[in-house]
Amino acid sequence: MIFSKFERLVARRYIHAKRKEGFISVITGFAFTGIALGVATLIIVMSVMNGFREELLARILGINGHIGIVSTIGLPFNNYQQAVKDIAEFDDVKTVIPMIENQLLVSSGKVAEGAMVRGITKEDILKKDILRNSLKNIDMSRFEGNNVIIGSRLANKMGLIEGDEITLISPNGKITAFGTVPRMKSYTILGTFEVGMFEYDSSFIFMPLESAQTYFGLSGAVTNIDVTLDDEKMLKPVRQAIEESVGAGAYVYDWKQSNSAFFNAIEVERNVMFIILTLIIIVAAFNIITGLIMLVKDKGRDVAVLRTMGATKGMIMRIFFMDGAGIGVVGTALGLVLGLLFCDNIEAIRQGLQSLLGQDLFSAEIYFLSKLPAKVDAMEVGVVVVISLLLSFMATIYPAYRAAKFDPVEALRYE
Repeated sequence: MIFSKFERLVARRYIHAKRKEGFISVITGFAFTGIALGVATLIIVMSVMNGFREELLARILGINGHIGIVSTIGLPFNNYQQAVKDIAEFDDVKTVIPMIENQLLVSSGKVAEGAMVRGITKEDILKKDILRNSLKNIDMSRFEGNNVIIGSRLANKMGLIEGDEITLISPNGKITAFGTVPRMKSYTILGTFEVGMFEYDSSFIFMPLESAQTYFGLSGAVTNIDVTLDDEKMLKPVRQAIEESVGAGAYVYDWKQSNSAFFNAIEVERNVMFIILTLIIIVAAFNIITGLIMLVKDKGRDVAVLRTMGATKGMIMRIFFMDGAGIGVVGTALGLVLGLLFCDNIEAIRQGLQSLLGQDLFSAEIYFLSKLPAKVDAMEVGVVVVISLLLSFMATIYPAYRAAKFDPVEALRYE
């Protein structure tokens, strides 16, 4: 649609309301503000949901692999070395990590907490980038014998620091004539790790694989094998190949299965929020309709004069279309800028609001992450902008059509 200089001039004069047209200007301001806030809010919420999902996934895969293998008969893998070697030769497999994993009780003094102990070699820990980067000033050459690494939040809850001793208590102990005696042994804290996910930082303990084998009575065996891929897109074919390789004696699962309910909930919430927040833009679009209808009524005499001077219906329609579309375009542009700026500084804004209000606005215990993430998806931002512009343009059609159908004779007769 091409607009003439005359149409642009008249549209610009109409959009700048005079004092007697102040109420129209207020409605226009509400429409403009509503569109800007709607676009900004949509961008912020969608970016936070994207960042939340990506950060959770990165941390989950930073501790666990894409594919896990456990025994289906309840017995450990005694021949795991050969299985690890065979799986490592598959295409698209990055790392294969044998480990021992079990839940138990950790105590120190009068404090006791439940924990997940994972027996793993120091070489395999260093293969996990997120886990390696989360280690706090730890000399990994000392990760052997009775030295363990625990989550930072678990250490804080129990009041522990480097060099303190903890006692691990497993209910699956030795069977004696007097019943099962819990297995207990003391270990020294080598240091702490913090991956930024509450579940891991508050409950995980890493122990040398050989020490775990001794503690759990699994000499030369492991309970789990984790497989990390080069490309997540190859998950399905690699998993199928592993299932065929290990046979019926093992159960193969992937991260989507073990976290399906969690990520499905995030996806549902994300879609619902998108629909709800789009309503803000729709309400703002109705404000555009209201404002333009009132403007058309207020400018009835002016429209009649323009028509008598030779202005066509198309010209009148384009004038009012430009007024409404201008509100939508400027409001969308402002919302886009505000949304991107907010996303770029979201953690600093959160910290500032927390300091101002004196409340925790993003509790790690509830949201699992210690920082508020935001990942801007260019495609989603484009969709939000297009939706906003389309709604704004559609809102101008009816008022502009009414202005074009205005009868100049009737307008001048009753003025």
